[in-house]
Amino acid sequence: MSNRYLEISYRSGKPFAAYLHLPRRPDDRSSRTERFSEVLVIDYASDGRAIGIEIVHPQVLTEEEINRALAHVDQPPLSKEDFSPLKAA
Repeated sequence: MSNRYLEISYRSGKPFAAYLHLPRRPDDRSSRTERFSEVLVIDYASDGRAIGIEIVHPQVLTEEEINRALAHVDQPPLSKEDFSPLKAA
């Protein structure tokens, strides 16, 4: 997968978790995690590449916080358009 994409999970019509999939190879699996903040957990492949960001409380996530995490793993920031589904949730 060469593009990143956002997946939001809902329970009773409210978001309870989200996951930002980062570019990865078909056989990549998470081999370790790093708690980045109260709201974000970064998943890494066995070779150290970040392959995703777990958003454990999407309703309180800020655009600045997700973009700090993306900078931490050498990924470009989310645009306002990319962040809008989280804001709407």
